[in-house]
Amino acid sequence: MKNAFVTRRRVEFMDTDMAGIVHFATFFRYMETAEHELLRKLGIPVVARPEERPLGWPRVSCGFEYLRPVRFPGEIEVHLGVARLGAKSITYEAQIVQAGNVLAKGHSTCACCEVGPAHQLKAVAVPGDIVEKLQAYRIPNDSEKEDA
Repeated sequence: MKNAFVTRRRVEFMDTDMAGIVHFATFFRYMETAEHELLRKLGIPVVARPEERPLGWPRVSCGFEYLRPVRFPGEIEVHLGVARLGAKSITYEAQIVQAGNVLAKGHSTCACCEVGPAHQLKAVAVPGDIVEKLQAYRIPNDSEKEDA
């Protein structure tokens, strides 16, 4: 995946089912952990801090396609890229990779929300500085791939 942020992790026994295969729900945790690592790298808070800009990123859509099993023990790479920077949302695409093979593909769309004093959420525009920081991890769309 071009322009992806890549993180590596060990497959833990607790990630697996009774057959020793990573449980399907674990892939969502892998993807979210990679997202948080990317945001931290860019200096974007993962959790809203009242003294700063009180933003949250609730999920509005996510899914995975499982291509091959991932087993314990082992190491994987999580490749995470920005598929879409919307006015009020960000869509990430992820690939779970082992030894150069894509084992699973996922996506997650997060709404940009202002977190109010009573923890209520209001969708707001993704701040320009965040859009600017995420541009380096944007996955080229099909027309941009043809131009490359």
